[in-house]
Amino acid sequence: MAAPSTPPGSRPSIKEVAERAGVAISSVSRVLSGQKDVSAAMRDRVYKAVKELGYRPNVLARSLRSQRSMSIGFAVADISNPIFADIVQGAERELRSAGYSLLLTNSEGDPNLDADNVRLLEDRQVDGLLLAMAVENRNEVTEVLRESKLPMVLLDRDTPEGLPALSAHFDHKVGMVEAVTHLLELGHRDFALIIGGPALPARLRRTAVEETLWARGGRCITVDGGFGVEGGYRGAKTILGRSPMPTAMIAAGNTLMAGALRALHENGVRIGEEMSFVGCDNVLVAELHDPPIAVVQRDAAELGEQAAKMLLAALSDEDPRAYRAEPTVLPTRFMPRASCMPPRAR
Repeated sequence: MAAPSTPPGSRPSIKEVAERAGVAISSVSRVLSGQKDVSAAMRDRVYKAVKELGYRPNVLARSLRSQRSMSIGFAVADISNPIFADIVQGAERELRSAGYSLLLTNSEGDPNLDADNVRLLEDRQVDGLLLAMAVENRNEVTEVLRESKLPMVLLDRDTPEGLPALSAHFDHKVGMVEAVTHLLELGHRDFALIIGGPALPARLRRTAVEETLWARGGRCITVDGGFGVEGGYRGAKTILGRSPMPTAMIAAGNTLMAGALRALHENGVRIGEEMSFVGCDNVLVAELHDPPIAVVQRDAAELGEQAAKMLLAALSDEDPRAYRAEPTVLPTRFMPRASCMPPRAR
């Protein structure tokens, strides 16, 4: 079939795609909107024609027809954190395949920016919200979310009371229980835990460590380091000031881990020899450290994908804001490495 003539500089139309593929315009629309009532052969013909012509859908016209912006807002606590970057990547991949674009805001770990960022995304008329904020239980943030008419998914965060939001999070207790059990089996009894950051992961991690130790006769110093690398550094410095020092330290977060490692090195503490150490997330610092750092691992990209799927399911419902589903809970696991060794005799 001869290619339709397209004036130089103009964009090919959906009609030209239909003519090139030898199908009706309505068939092209069904294929490009992701409907399932089309054959594989028709889908292949349409996508072949789209590629040959360089066709790009008119997003504005599609938005006007559907009364949607075809965009999703994602409020992130700190995009410099590699875990958040992986979460965003997973969500964006899923949303892109459904024809949605992603608008991202970054609080830089500052909870004062969370509410402003949610308002900004609403002003951009996004169709739904993905929320991995610095703090989820601050009054101003909670009020903004309650006032919102958009469907939303909270990622690894507590759901404020009365907020009709969907939830996707990790079971942080499983990996932490495995880590503490491993250290106990090596002979450790005196532990230190640096905790901080958003409420849900911090609470689950702390509960897992303390309950496992209490059941096995272990002891634990718990320090709330706050959010980020500096929180881990301050927490580790506090622990190193104790006498006698614990024989095992757990930094319950990847930025807390980075800060704690800096403090241990500044104080000349040999990891794996004088102090066994467990961090969170298999980020680069854990893999490249000498010795490699044992971590509680999670699949951050999978969390983003699952949260995006939940939001897309809500958007396909007649009343997206009222859509309900059980929380999606993903596992964590412990990766033992040479940073964990039996305690030295004192």
